Amino acid sequence: MTVRLHTEPRLENPVLVAGWPGIGNIGIIAVDTLKGMTQAEEFGEIEPWDFFYPRKVLIRDGELKDLEFPTSKFYFKRTANRDLIFFIGEEQPLGGGGVYAEGDKAYEMANLVLDIALRFGCQKVYTSGAAVSPIHHTMKPRVWAVPNTARLIPEIRRYENTVLMSDIEERGGQGTITGLNGLLLGVARKRGLEAVCFMGEIPIYLQGFHLPYPKASKSVLEVLTAALRISIPTTELSTFIERTDGEIERLYENFPPEIRQQLEKLRYVTHTKAQSQEPGPITEEDKRGILENIDKFFKKEPKGD
Repeated sequence: MTVRLHTEPRLENPVLVAGWPGIGNIGIIAVDTLKGMTQAEEFGEIEPWDFFYPRKVLIRDGELKDLEFPTSKFYFKRTANRDLIFFIGEEQPLGGGGVYAEGDKAYEMANLVLDIALRFGCQKVYTSGAAVSPIHHTMKPRVWAVPNTARLIPEIRRYENTVLMSDIEERGGQGTITGLNGLLLGVARKRGLEAVCFMGEIPIYLQGFHLPYPKASKSVLEVLTAALRISIPTTELSTFIERTDGEIERLYENFPPEIRQQLEKLRYVTHTKAQSQEPGPITEEDKRGILENIDKFFKKEPKGD
């Protein structure tokens, strides 16, 4: 048996909110914070044997006692406005030797998550990840949204600080979402479920570092709670942001002066409520130059998570 349920809660038209680790752990921090603040209860899990190698072997008194695997768990919460199902995976199953999930194992896991969602009457799915973007770390990150049906576009346009990925001018209407945070959207569409991926912006120069970026998680959380019509305090997340901001500033100061001088221009990139960018103190030519220099330095390409 691949999915094990500890209990079967009675839920009415629940919404599924799912998250896996990714760049900056933006999505999973947002989903885990929402799960914790709503005090959601665990009710099931996907058994790990077919998806993961053990993280460690537990030995006690000279005897092998157990194997420790990444967890993939389901939680539920009944709220006044909406019943919720949370799914949180500690790791993505890797099938092609890459960093993010791909191949048969990823597709199987996405279907197992949706099996449980459909079993409890879910018709809508939210997931989240990161959007690598030419912004400065002192800016408030926007949220890029990708729906799996045009019917959701009017809803998305109502949310503050949110932009459709297809409306971002420099992307030419194109984009990718790597790993299960994106794959789940496609599988949900195939199975008749509406779904949206909300991606918090992370500065392009931070994507290569193993640092959490909770500032973007907070932006995602603001949109998620608006979509779900619930309110939660974010004090704990604000404390996390203050701590990581200090780490990022120390890292930033260690960049070569010529790179830091280019990055300073990103402070002046401005966004509007509309889904485009207005000309500002930084020109499109400046932005291209900055991206080229950063790309040479970090040997990476900007992409969605």
